Amino acid sequence: MMLTGTMRALDDTRGAVRVEDVYDTDIDDLWEACTTPERLARWIATVAGDLQLGETVHAVFTSTWAGPVRIEACDAPHHLLLTMEPGADDETQLEAWLTSEESRTKLVVEERGLPLDKLHFYGAGWQVHLEDLGRSVASDSPAHVGGWSEQAAAPAWLARWTELTPVYRDPASG
Repeated sequence: MMLTGTMRALDDTRGAVRVEDVYDTDIDDLWEACTTPERLARWIATVAGDLQLGETVHAVFTSTWAGPVRIEACDAPHHLLLTMEPGADDETQLEAWLTSEESRTKLVVEERGLPLDKLHFYGAGWQVHLEDLGRSVASDSPAHVGGWSEQAAAPAWLARWTELTPVYRDPASG
């Protein structure tokens, strides 16, 4: 796995995190892992609601983040655009692009509108999410068998996030 994560400022207060990786599966399988409730629950979030363009669903992430997510664009199996916390002051945009690379698939995920002073937390978090996706796809099983909730992060997710946060806070140290 060759995971790459970057952070950048968008203005004086908001920024973006971008992570990407290449997975040993075809684009249709990775798309399904990123867009169906059963597969999402294996690695990143439980989702309740109608997963259709223009609809808002409720998600609970392995990190404990929970809230509404509106589906803005869905061009299967290549592009997904979501609004996290639509209409709120802390609204962000989450975008994913999938590209076939022979028998493998490249996934690029970018979240924009994040608090600039907290980008390192999000960078570490998104890296762990994509690592979890890789384990789930490779094993065709859940990355977090113990589960998670709005009150308690998935233990393995939290441990890896804690390990990576200092690396994202000070990239020169990693």
